[in-house]
Amino acid sequence: MQHDEVAERVRQVIRAAGVSQREFARRMVIDPSKLSRSLGGTRRFTTAELARVADIADVDAGWLLGSATEHGAAPVRQADAPPTDVRPRRARNTAAASPAADSGRPLQIVRQTVRLIAEQGFHSVRVADIAEACGTSTAAIHYHFPGRDELLEAAARWCMDEDTARRAAGTADTDHAGDELRLLIELQTPYTPQQRRQWSVWLDLWAEAARSTAVGELHVEYYRQWRDTVAEVIRRGIAQQVFRPVDPETAALGLTALIDGLASQVLATTPGEPGTSAEDMHAALLGHVDATLTAR
Repeated sequence: MQHDEVAERVRQVIRAAGVSQREFARRMVIDPSKLSRSLGGTRRFTTAELARVADIADVDAGWLLGSATEHGAAPVRQADAPPTDVRPRRARNTAAASPAADSGRPLQIVRQTVRLIAEQGFHSVRVADIAEACGTSTAAIHYHFPGRDELLEAAARWCMDEDTARRAAGTADTDHAGDELRLLIELQTPYTPQQRRQWSVWLDLWAEAARSTAVGELHVEYYRQWRDTVAEVIRRGIAQQVFRPVDPETAALGLTALIDGLASQVLATTPGEPGTSAEDMHAALLGHVDATLTAR
């Protein structure tokens, strides 16, 4: 399919979502200028980016790529979005079984990839392992993600978006900046097995970010957003006079770095054994906030 046709279908998705192009870029964890260039034809969407579009808007990746048949899968219109000509994702008539017809599965592939990375580490995960976990063929995996780099990028995007959404949901009903910062700290502390798995994936992605330009760019963009979130909470706390008049950006940099360092120590400690526990991490972070930020 021609790139301008792919771009037009992504535009349809953005219109159906009823959000601005900048907001859609934020949901993709991509720089708005990159989305703009891709929509304008001066840059091509990567496979991982198109999978992310499919995930966010609940559309079929094959439809975005033009591989679905006329009666095949296509986007779902969001309930609050304006009417468009996009068609329901799950239609009754679909194409015959083939990698192209199996185009509605990128999210399943990404989720299973994330699970396997958490359990085995990225470099121990084979495409055949992912195919087996998804109950599909390696050809179907390669249809969506030609190589391991594309899979890693898609997994990184999914983890980043899940983390962002979880934080937003966990702090949605909180107006007090001090309470919100403490909630953010609690959400970042790996208490449960699921949280430990998520942090295990993060540690693997950090290592890859040092070697992979694509993942490194994602890492930079995600941490910019994460630090901006923390800095904005600190800034509101200063205005509410619950925090001292510190520099928000510098304070956010120090706090997020401390979260990462302590989490890596928790992951290196077997639960119940001597070392740094999740409770130790949580207490240390709250102590840091009280010592450096809380107004006296």
